[in-house]
Amino acid sequence: MNELRATNWTDFVGQDQVVKSLQIAISAAKSRSLPLEHILLYGPPGLGKTSLAHIVSTQMGANLKIISGPALSRTGDLASILTGMELGDILFIDEVHRLNKSVEESLYSAMEDFGLDMILGKGPSARTVRLDLNRFTIIGATTKVGMLSKPLRDRFGISHHLKPYDEISLEKIIIEGCRKLGHPIDHASATEIAKRSRGTPRIALKLLRRVIDYCLVEH
Repeated sequence: MNELRATNWTDFVGQDQVVKSLQIAISAAKSRSLPLEHILLYGPPGLGKTSLAHIVSTQMGANLKIISGPALSRTGDLASILTGMELGDILFIDEVHRLNKSVEESLYSAMEDFGLDMILGKGPSARTVRLDLNRFTIIGATTKVGMLSKPLRDRFGISHHLKPYDEISLEKIIIEGCRKLGHPIDHASATEIAKRSRGTPRIALKLLRRVIDYCLVEH
């Protein structure tokens, strides 16, 4: 599916208001020579949250690191990732609503002050060490925004709701997918696939692959 992923604004279809807002934020950040504010993208699965993260990182000329929320099970995992990030790097956290509570609380100061407080040792000899971080951007993605705690949600400066696609937009995605895969498709066929895609580009592209397989095998 990666070869069908949109890699620039021209390839990305739909979510016009979200795209416009992100383009403005990127232009403003570049004019100030600063990294982007933290971004929260939420909505049903398969609508392009990961694709948008890739495009944003490309437009910012930044390195993109991707991780799933449940994979960050310990504060040490978070520290390992954040201390390795360069100025302007982007960390995409999928399923951000599933972060471990202690990891989420450590993330507050990292997002706000670009510092991370670590406790070394145990008992009376334990001490707190402050790790200074390079300024970075977090793009959080979630299908369950209601499960995000208010403190975490408030630390995202930019927040956007991705909505299901209409059939016309899905047809464009299907036709572009066929072009990338090197298979022709007529408008009527693209329409039939779009009707069965439940407003979701990911489903549309999966159906397209199955249709192409069928055509190749059954001639």
